[in-house]
Amino acid sequence: MAGHTALAPAAHTSVRRPGGPLLRWFASYGSFAFPQAAAPIAFSLIALPLTGDAASGAAMMLAMTIAQVLGAVPITRFGRRFSPVPFLRVLIGLRTLALVGIAVLAGLGAPFPLVVAGAALAGLVNGAAYGTLRAVLNHLVAAARLPRALGVAATVNEVIFVSAPVLAAALGSLSPQAAAWAMAVLGMGPMLLLPRIATATAPGPAQRRSHLRLTPMILLWLVCGGASAGSIAAIEIGAVSLAVGFGLPATWGVLFPVALCVTSILGGVWVSVHNRMPRRRTVLAWLAVTALGVAAVGFGHSVTATVIGALLVGAVLAPLSTFYSLVLDTLVAPEHRAEVFAQLRTANALGIITSSALLSLASLQVTYLVVLTLMTAVLLVAGVVFTAAWVKARRQRLAREAAERRAREASISVPAPHA
Repeated sequence: MAGHTALAPAAHTSVRRPGGPLLRWFASYGSFAFPQAAAPIAFSLIALPLTGDAASGAAMMLAMTIAQVLGAVPITRFGRRFSPVPFLRVLIGLRTLALVGIAVLAGLGAPFPLVVAGAALAGLVNGAAYGTLRAVLNHLVAAARLPRALGVAATVNEVIFVSAPVLAAALGSLSPQAAAWAMAVLGMGPMLLLPRIATATAPGPAQRRSHLRLTPMILLWLVCGGASAGSIAAIEIGAVSLAVGFGLPATWGVLFPVALCVTSILGGVWVSVHNRMPRRRTVLAWLAVTALGVAAVGFGHSVTATVIGALLVGAVLAPLSTFYSLVLDTLVAPEHRAEVFAQLRTANALGIITSSALLSLASLQVTYLVVLTLMTAVLLVAGVVFTAAWVKARRQRLAREAAERRAREASISVPAPHA
């Protein structure tokens, strides 16, 4: 695959401590993820006194996610005329204002549709902000160190997604508005933490006029990203239903997301230590493990099998998400990185929406059957693509070796001139 060789030497690079700007980027990345990680709990707590039903928080989550899908690409393209760091600060500022609006409206007991609209406004800039934040990392880290940096980022992300709901629940027990204020305050971190980067400038006029072309290879990894996100969402969102289906108290549903998060953190640590672009067969193995984990969760018919399935899916979560980010990085021009990463965020959101809709409208078994079918399909397509690429590379190598052999034979057959 194009771009793999450029990152292969990373396995032999020396380990260096991250500098101050990179540490600030990691902190910004974790802070950026906090509102989305805390939203399911916080929104449920906010919706309960306004509607009398905590499940109404799902409407706020749906509004936020749909707005993210709609706004990701247009806002990212609009932002190409500006330097990325100031533009990102503006986006985070707009999201913070929307979250503050949610807290104020909830405190005033405003009509619930207004609060849902606030959630939509908060989500509108999420995709573009994520794409820009991820693109900024390329200005802080050399290509050889990018896998390690993304592994650390994946670990930070999983820690946030484990801790944010706990913090939101603790604050929400005091006041639903407290959880919303925590989302606003902690989520504004990138505005203050992100470093100034001299090389992160606006693209030139020619680059701004160019458009991202979604090649089949880019589409493949976007679809794979969406399928992976759908698999994770099916486990996390369906956790309570799984626990109830096994005759356990609903609170035991936390067991399955926690199992997934624990191995995903370990997977992020492994990526950071390994620090290299994975081989093609390794990526196929990770996709197969995800499919196997979904099958164990959906059709294992026991708590043990479900936990094992969650552990399997979590174990390859960080490696796969890191690979998607790395491979998309190599497939686009620098001026299109923010947009393609926003597209990846959109694909993930679509995967989450798909699993959420299936869990709402169909049974658990149907949901996991659809997700398993999708994972199997992307596994087969990726296998065909990798096989075709391997065959093409082998033919080119054999043709090159044959040409070199003929050249050597020709040089031997020509008699040397007499002195």
